Amino acid sequence: MAFSSTLVFTVKRREPELVVPTKPTPREIKKLSDIDDQEGFRFQIPLMFFYRDNPSMRGKDPVGVIREGLAKTLVYYYPFAGRIIEGDNRKLMVDCNGKGVLFVEADANIKIEQLGDNVLPPCPFMEEFLHDVPGSGGIIGCPLLLFQVTRFICGGFALGIRLNHTMADGYGAMQFLNAITEFVKGASAPSIPPIWQREQYLNARSPPRITCTHNEFEQITHNKPSSDVIMDSDKLIRTAIFFSPKDIQALRNQVSSENFHRCPRFDLITACLWKCRTIALNPADPDEMVRVSIIINARGKQGMPDIPTGYYGNAFTYPAAVSKAGILCTSPLSYAVHLVQNAKAQMNDEYIKSVADLMVIKKRPKYIVNWNFIVSDITRIGFDKVDFGWDSPVYGGSTFAAPVLSFYNNFKNSNGEEGVVVPICLPPLAVEKFQYEVKKMTLNLNAHSKL
Repeated sequence: MAFSSTLVFTVKRREPELVVPTKPTPREIKKLSDIDDQEGFRFQIPLMFFYRDNPSMRGKDPVGVIREGLAKTLVYYYPFAGRIIEGDNRKLMVDCNGKGVLFVEADANIKIEQLGDNVLPPCPFMEEFLHDVPGSGGIIGCPLLLFQVTRFICGGFALGIRLNHTMADGYGAMQFLNAITEFVKGASAPSIPPIWQREQYLNARSPPRITCTHNEFEQITHNKPSSDVIMDSDKLIRTAIFFSPKDIQALRNQVSSENFHRCPRFDLITACLWKCRTIALNPADPDEMVRVSIIINARGKQGMPDIPTGYYGNAFTYPAAVSKAGILCTSPLSYAVHLVQNAKAQMNDEYIKSVADLMVIKKRPKYIVNWNFIVSDITRIGFDKVDFGWDSPVYGGSTFAAPVLSFYNNFKNSNGEEGVVVPICLPPLAVEKFQYEVKKMTLNLNAHSKL
């Protein structure tokens, strides 16, 4: 049973099943790229989609529709039906054995309208709509995808998806979902044929050589020992911040100059969150080195690797901006914006090759956790437009926030304002201070902003 202070409902789940490709698929071993199998990607990432009833789809069961579309899609994306295995030097590979992906059918005795803003990250009912099937959450030897379709009594439904991140990034996941929607609507094949070729793209060079500075992986030292920020995931509070167009304009007004005349929304939000989060976490030493790592996708960008359309592997790195905490906290917003933009400018073909080489040379290290904040903008991927026939979702995207990782998602609030919602994890004592700092920073034009 799920409940909040005002909402109580029950979700009944059937036994999990394995959905396999509708046709025989190749039995083979496929290696992941050296970008795919780094330690920092070895986790499961959840996505949530909430759909209202659509009169034109009456009589059609979303469970059956999505299950059938998924099975047809797995013929083309057959590695997803396999299992990860680990070889020498921790190299990850996919055993394409066709065992299938997990699928859970469920029913909830509630209308989607009753959920209200609970569809937003951090969704308090995630466990109900995307149940962790016991024994399925590992990276090696477990199903690579978990789908749960939960019907509501109003005719709407929720779709929860859990993805092994070593297999695909956000763009790859979206490509896979698009293929499902195409099959649901009668297609005989995906409009974009999937491309594997991990051995050709984003693998380490021979011999590998680190040619760039990678502050996202390297500990930066100063004369004093670094203090730890306590980010115990079991004790963190998950909250979210909504940035309306007025909030963005308020941030933009603080950096208005020729240098920042066309400052992207992402840069403003990232600078704001990095500064406010650091103030809220209150480093004991003003000389503490803090960083924000910025996830940048390499697809279709000038100066990046020539990654073909259809490639669904991980194709991003996350160069870091670095500052002393005291300077970041006391400087104008433009200081943080400048650092963010400089970090983004590091990303090019050589940088991503250097990361792949670093993974091989240093045995696939994890990113720096202490005093780091990793951000990913998924507002342009299209999760908010995934349509299985029931039109676009009320909310579609990540509901996920890890101790050092946040995703930027599209959302239209109850006032009809389209903006960006960002889930974030913080220690209990830092939450109120963080919300206050963000509100203060967006107060310039929006004194009544609801965060």
